[in-house]
Amino acid sequence: MTLEQQLQARSNNICELCASTNKLNVYEIPPNPEKRETTCLYICIKCTDQLDKKEELDAARWACLKDSMWSEVAAVQVVTWRLLHRLKNEAWAAEAIDMMYLDDDNMAWAKASGDHENDSNVDLHRDCNGVQLKSGDNIVLIKSLDVKGSTVNARLGTVVHNIKLVSGNTEQIEGRIEGQMIVILTKYVRKN
Repeated sequence: MTLEQQLQARSNNICELCASTNKLNVYEIPPNPEKRETTCLYICIKCTDQLDKKEELDAARWACLKDSMWSEVAAVQVVTWRLLHRLKNEAWAAEAIDMMYLDDDNMAWAKASGDHENDSNVDLHRDCNGVQLKSGDNIVLIKSLDVKGSTVNARLGTVVHNIKLVSGNTEQIEGRIEGQMIVILTKYVRKN
């Protein structure tokens, strides 16, 4: 039986956090030395994106944690504990944290990533208007830019197709202009 099949059986083919049945996948809980049933969850794409900070946390959506915190699956408990701490400014989440219990091993696992020390704010790539940018988006330059080390001049209104996000720096994206891949500051672009 594959890992995914084991997780499907454990979860009854529903998201182990929110009970959704839409676009489920295996999610590895960091940090873990090896990928196995006890260190993974079977969750929906929406939960995955918010856990991985590719989307802002939707506090109303996570009210489901009041149910998942009682799961007997250690992996579910660990992720629930981390999410509750990211949402600790919500009254219901603070109450849930006070009620939740993890044994010493699971508490150490939950704290290992340091994710619980973060709040619900997520740094995302955003254009000049605050619209979230994603890899593959098309953008328009709102300012003419000189490309350092090149004769290329990226003019106002230039459309850049299929951008890539620069990991670790939400103020930069990469795009191809006149056949050359360049780094562009997000404050000089708007989503097309």
